[in-house]
Amino acid sequence: MSVEFLVTSLIVVISPGIGVLYTLAVGLSSGARKSAVAAFACTLGIVPHIAAAVLGLAALLHTSALLFQMLKYAGVAYLLYMAWQVLRERGALAVREEGRAQSAADIITTGILINILNPKLSIFFLAFLPQFVSVGDPAPLARMLELSLVFMAMTFGVFVIYGLMAASVRDYVVSRPRVMTWLRRAFAGAFIALGARLALAER
Repeated sequence: MSVEFLVTSLIVVISPGIGVLYTLAVGLSSGARKSAVAAFACTLGIVPHIAAAVLGLAALLHTSALLFQMLKYAGVAYLLYMAWQVLRERGALAVREEGRAQSAADIITTGILINILNPKLSIFFLAFLPQFVSVGDPAPLARMLELSLVFMAMTFGVFVIYGLMAASVRDYVVSRPRVMTWLRRAFAGAFIALGARLALAER
């Protein structure tokens, strides 16, 4: 495992994106345990994209304008829906009492969907993984799978840390309605911004 791969992967994982934002939001809304569930769900959500890249299916997504656009706008619609849910204090991002927290199943479903509905991930892995597989590698498929597992492990670990950091300030945030109002607006705005960026994305 090259140092270049580990450093590049870490930079990619820690960069703020949809998964990071969702994990932070769950940490604030439902606490440490549920943030770990969200981190796991977001990690699971990249599995189909890695599989697509390893099997070469991402190349089809890259060449098919219609398929790319369909998946892209489904992702945009879902991000806008999440922004609306945040503003209305509904769904996985609503702050409730601990005993009435959002179910793990709902958090897992949302975490998986927000990553599955981002077609740029498949193309990213198609371009990213082969760079770290040598031309003369006797088992390139196994090598890409190994790199993928390491990337997923790093994703989960970093997201858990993000979630725990958010959960650590949960009591402070929950006890201050004005802070909660501004946080909801900030998260909603961030989801809208991510949706707009995805809408403008090109293959």
